[in-house]
Amino acid sequence: MENRTNNSIENQPPVDKHNAGEDEIDLVEIVQKLWRNRKFIIKVTAVFAVLGFIVAISTPNVYTASCTMVPQTGQKSTGGSLGGLAAMAGINLGSLSSGEVLSPTVYPKIMTNINFQKELIYSKFHFQGVEQPISFYDYYTDKKYQKFSLIGTIKKYTIGLPGVIIGAIKGKPAEVDQSDSSSIQSLTSREKGVVNISSANLSLSVNNKDGYISISSNMSEPLLAAELVQRGQELLQKYITEFKIEKVTSNLKFVEKCYEESKRNFESKQAELARFRDANKSFTSAVAKTQEEKLTSEYTLLLGIYTELAKQKEQAKIAVTETTPILTVIVPVIVPIEKSKPSRATTLFIYTLLGVIIGIGGVFVVLYVEENFIPNIKKYRFIPKIV
Repeated sequence: MENRTNNSIENQPPVDKHNAGEDEIDLVEIVQKLWRNRKFIIKVTAVFAVLGFIVAISTPNVYTASCTMVPQTGQKSTGGSLGGLAAMAGINLGSLSSGEVLSPTVYPKIMTNINFQKELIYSKFHFQGVEQPISFYDYYTDKKYQKFSLIGTIKKYTIGLPGVIIGAIKGKPAEVDQSDSSSIQSLTSREKGVVNISSANLSLSVNNKDGYISISSNMSEPLLAAELVQRGQELLQKYITEFKIEKVTSNLKFVEKCYEESKRNFESKQAELARFRDANKSFTSAVAKTQEEKLTSEYTLLLGIYTELAKQKEQAKIAVTETTPILTVIVPVIVPIEKSKPSRATTLFIYTLLGVIIGIGGVFVVLYVEENFIPNIKKYRFIPKIV
């Protein structure tokens, strides 16, 4: 057994000490290269740190305002003993109940409704530097309200330069003549641009698990952020109500129309019966007595119809109230005091770290190109000197 072990040890190849220390030598060599070119790395890092500082101080503050609501809808039925009489009048009181609840998952779709968007951008808000409240549309389309933004200009002519060029080639989009489109809604190019701004800064989230919704906005002004959320909440309540009670509202209008007609008929018959009685105070014939009985029966019938329609009218009003969705605010909107972003320290750190990474990467890229592609690369002045 011992002989076998000795033979296996003797048959093993000798350990290459040079290969064993290769990793350590490479690591040391890498550190030495970086140290020799530390000035280059420091310069690149400094440039990015300065750029990060400029971006940090130039980026405007963003304030976030929000509110949390719980959708609630009445579920009581308004039928009762009036169902038979309502059916005689052609009214289905069962349809006046609240019916199906409008799902909160469709609320974000309501906020993309063109009428919702138009009302929002033409609503008036308070902007800093503007004495009177003005609409979103006026603020973002009137040149006198526009402020110079260094970051916006840099983005426009760097990242957004392809879009600027494409837009210049395409030209201005053709405007739609509203008179030609009849009742079909449309947006002008300016309105579309303002709608994009408002949509990007106003959002709605639905928490299906806990059953609440939240509206939030991010704006450069705290009061404006709060007002935008408040107006968004009001418009959402308005449009949810319109969509939900459309059917019961139409039924209410129908009942009111029948009620007014019945009221006129009843009052007319009432006046006719009164005139007949005044003209025939003492009955001298059976014909007059029969005529009075006929008028009295017609009066009684019209009175019953009038009374029941009055009840149906009140029931229909109650149905509209019960069906109206209510967004119960559990966390009201308040004017934010502290900014939500940007974090200037984080911005400066990210740019500085990016400078370090690019500086280190630049050292190895230049060395690799120098060693493999252009042996005489050092003669080109625009290439940094890497040793």
